[in-house]
Amino acid sequence: MTKRELRREYMQKRKQFSEEEYLTLNHRLRENFFKTTDLSAVNVLHTFLPIEKNREVDTWAFIQELQATHPHVRIAVPKMNNQTSELEHYYFEDKDQLAVNTWGIPEPIRGMPVETSAIDLVLVPLLAFDSQGHRVGYGRGFYDRFLSTCRGVCLKVGLSYFDPVVRIDDVHENDIALDRVVTPSGVISPAS
Repeated sequence: MTKRELRREYMQKRKQFSEEEYLTLNHRLRENFFKTTDLSAVNVLHTFLPIEKNREVDTWAFIQELQATHPHVRIAVPKMNNQTSELEHYYFEDKDQLAVNTWGIPEPIRGMPVETSAIDLVLVPLLAFDSQGHRVGYGRGFYDRFLSTCRGVCLKVGLSYFDPVVRIDDVHENDIALDRVVTPSGVISPAS
């Protein structure tokens, strides 16, 4: 299937979750991440902030658990720069530093910038992914551009409600593969 077909199918699948399914899947995802991820050497963890209307993974719960159980980890969050089509990164202080943009994404309106070179682990949003770790996002390329700058430097961890698809037909040479994907049923290390 193409990215466009997968994007449509998996957006629809997300919308069909009952509230109970949504909460259960998020709980299992978070549990699997913290059970299987060694954060002892992670100084800066970058996470997306969820678009609630799109039923994205609830990374607010990840942030709360990180703050409670791994206080040495600093959290960075993204801001879209529409002029450059790139992400900017800021340390997360609290929800008061955020405003919702036109896409429905909470992002920082102030704060201390974070250099990409300081980021040790990135939680990556996705709609679907394949067994090689290629992902389908919303199609604007913000995360691929960002991940290309931290290749080999940081661990790229996708968060998915679903297991991998067999193949994405239109993978592009600029698509950056993930190192791992955490799902409610476990952790997948793609065979690149």
